[in-house]
Amino acid sequence: MSERRAKGCLVAAIIWCVILGLLGVAYKFFIHPYLSDKLKGQTGSASQYRQEIVVAADSFSGYAILRSDAVREELKARQIRLTFKDDKGDYAARMADLKSGKVQLAVFTIDSLITAGARAGDFPGSIVLVIDETKGGDAIVALQSGVPSLQDLNHPGARLVLTPNSPSEFLARVVLAHFNLPNLPEKWWVEANGAADVYMKFRAATPNEKTAFVLWEPYVSRARQQAGAHVLLDSSQLKGYIVDVLVAEREFLRDHADLVRLVVEAYCRANYTYTQQQDGLNKLVVQDARQTGAESLDEAQARQVVQGIQWKNTLENYAHFGLAEGKAQSDVPNLEDVIANIIDVLIKTKALAKDPLGGKYHTLFYNQILAGMKSGGFHPGKNLNLISGTGAVADAEKVRGEKELASLTPEQWNRLRPVGQLRVEPISFRRGSSSLTEQSERDLRDLAKRLQSFPQFYLRVIGQTRAEGDPEANRQLAQARAEAAARQLMADGIAAHRLRTEAAPSTLAEGEAQSVAFVVGQMPY
Repeated sequence: MSERRAKGCLVAAIIWCVILGLLGVAYKFFIHPYLSDKLKGQTGSASQYRQEIVVAADSFSGYAILRSDAVREELKARQIRLTFKDDKGDYAARMADLKSGKVQLAVFTIDSLITAGARAGDFPGSIVLVIDETKGGDAIVALQSGVPSLQDLNHPGARLVLTPNSPSEFLARVVLAHFNLPNLPEKWWVEANGAADVYMKFRAATPNEKTAFVLWEPYVSRARQQAGAHVLLDSSQLKGYIVDVLVAEREFLRDHADLVRLVVEAYCRANYTYTQQQDGLNKLVVQDARQTGAESLDEAQARQVVQGIQWKNTLENYAHFGLAEGKAQSDVPNLEDVIANIIDVLIKTKALAKDPLGGKYHTLFYNQILAGMKSGGFHPGKNLNLISGTGAVADAEKVRGEKELASLTPEQWNRLRPVGQLRVEPISFRRGSSSLTEQSERDLRDLAKRLQSFPQFYLRVIGQTRAEGDPEANRQLAQARAEAAARQLMADGIAAHRLRTEAAPSTLAEGEAQSVAFVVGQMPY
């Protein structure tokens, strides 16, 4: 009996210990914080802010306008505090914070948004603004002696040194998706820890090494200054691939669209302000680098960074979101097409197994914020005492189209610097003729669409035949096939002066597998 009573007392003691422990935990984590917050509220003052919006970002200079005094002060005047959470480029954490509501806004490159969403199995945010597109800020650099052109990476020993999960990695993937490099090994990359590390590895490269180095400014400019260095490809030669966007958490966007609009309007005004000021962006980038704790930039380095970034203005955003008309709309790729092209690159380079959006690319962006601004006559300079009246935004901003390529003389065509051979499904013709098959017409239509993303390249269309039979007849057939392919490209929107047709010698090895080859080139720097 006494033993039974002792066991009962022990059980009761344990139960009371558990209860007291739970009460202690409840007090520490719930009651005490509540009482502490209540006391602070009773002994503090009312905040000047009615709303705090947290933005997940990193120290990339392209986000300098979003972090600027101009944006912060305008929102402060509207009782909104904009704060930033620097996650050091951890896109998985950024996506998780967006999904949990810890942050209401976040910045991404579109490729990182798609990749992070695919890995998380969800897309908790929607694009509300295009911030910028890099135009030379990212580049692939190599030693001329080891890698004269991108095509020289078509070798089992070739490698690309890059920073994983960065715009530089995606630039490398664009190359793999669009250029014919079948001999590049399956493990084609070497990981580095940031552009500074890539640059140091470049400095240590041997002259005949088949290695390319993918980095960003200011290290691109530093690398180009090294003896024997040259740029194989940079982001100024692409269109619609390395694009930074502002993303809003979907529930916050649904419930507080007015607040998101205030942020977007403040950003557009700040963008207008800094671009109108002489050296405004240069000074901002220097200040931003200092405040974010990133590597300090001097005036020359800041200028290089600014030259490599195209910040998107209000009109260009209207066009990206399908809200512009006429030439303004045709000069700027619609976000739906941009997203489709980026997913295509990610699938072709095995970064994604399948399309995570199932073709519904319009679900990744929300155009009603900008649509409301446009219908309301928004002008980025209207509240800044910079202009008078209520003129259209076109009075102050314009859509920047791509520079028109000039026609070349035969001598200039011969001097073109080869970039590489495009990756295209073999173009087939009806036997012994230059008549395209229906499938090849579709493949050429796809090539014409892809060429819109490389607006600064000229294209050599090279007809090829098997190394057998009458050489002159083969040459004529090769030329006729090249001309047939070029005609199809022109019918699909490629300007005639960007194309030159040629007949390759019948002994060319590729002739057995490909009846027409497509080689892009550019004028020497």
